[in-house]
Amino acid sequence: MLNPVSARQNQILKILLTNRDGLTIDEVSQALDISRSAIQQHFSVLESNHMITPVSFNKTAGRPVRVYVISEKGINHFPKQYAWFSELILDELKHELGDEGFQRYMTKLGAKLAEKFLPEYVNQPLGVRLHKVTALMDDLGFHVNLNKEENKYTIEACNCIYHDIAQKHPEVCEFDKALLNGLLGTEATLGECAARGGRLCRFNIKNDTDD
Repeated sequence: MLNPVSARQNQILKILLTNRDGLTIDEVSQALDISRSAIQQHFSVLESNHMITPVSFNKTAGRPVRVYVISEKGINHFPKQYAWFSELILDELKHELGDEGFQRYMTKLGAKLAEKFLPEYVNQPLGVRLHKVTALMDDLGFHVNLNKEENKYTIEACNCIYHDIAQKHPEVCEFDKALLNGLLGTEATLGECAARGGRLCRFNIKNDTDD
């Protein structure tokens, strides 16, 4: 488990973000006006969390000095604003394709993603596919539970990873259904939707098998 980034470590990351060629411990110490030993401790945490990395040794006054740069993981620590850009694209798509065309497009997109993962699901019974699907959804950022009552399966997602977008563009839910249909090889229907006022997203899975 990663250690949380402290306010001081966040300052260090910001300084390295604006000095992409890298800085030494001494340079950061001078910039923040705190002791070298304190900076060294923060660097140790950030390096262990793979948020900064040493890239070279520069010789200063006859001794090697390590230079640190911010890593991709460190850069990704800072907030990203993907939602507004995604909404811009979806608005334009819906305008170009119309309501029905946009819905078909989201269905096609979900089916296309399913094809990418499908080799792992071929010839697997429904029960195995369901466990693979819930693991995939967890990886995508959903928090899901798989339930079975008699001969009926349900997948319940406590959150929607694109909740705000789905509220404006409910057609996005067609993407989820197409993805589940493709991977499970059976029909998945959306019984409850968080973006439409539900407590969660509940997918009812048609089960024509005995597994």
